[in-house]
Amino acid sequence: MPPEDSNLPPDLTPIVGAATDVTPLTSRGPKPPHERTAAEEAGAADWQAIAASAPFRELLRAKRRFIVPAMIVSILYYFALPVLVGWFPELMQKKIGDGANLAYLFALSQFFMAWLVAGIYVAKAGAWDKAAHRLRTESVGK
Repeated sequence: MPPEDSNLPPDLTPIVGAATDVTPLTSRGPKPPHERTAAEEAGAADWQAIAASAPFRELLRAKRRFIVPAMIVSILYYFALPVLVGWFPELMQKKIGDGANLAYLFALSQFFMAWLVAGIYVAKAGAWDKAAHRLRTESVGK
């Protein structure tokens, strides 16, 4: 048993509101957003106004303009390997260099393609996050 004269607060487990509470009763900081009530969210963003705004719709369009083509290209590139191996085996068996054939090199290139698409997405997502943050802060400021 720990010493009774410790500087730690007493164990508050028996009086916690629920087993799923993530903010202990001894917390000195603000509640996490998912635990705040509507009254506590008085200064929060007006989500309906944000969703109806032209800049938000433009943000969604910008995201769609990248995500949909990137997904289509990625899926086509991924499924090109089994299609090419199945329909053009003589092409894919062609030796490149000392031992690897075209199918192996194409399979390896899929890793680089995935990294490239992920890198571009991360860069674009950073810009989208900044735009979303700007929309949210402008809404709170009104």
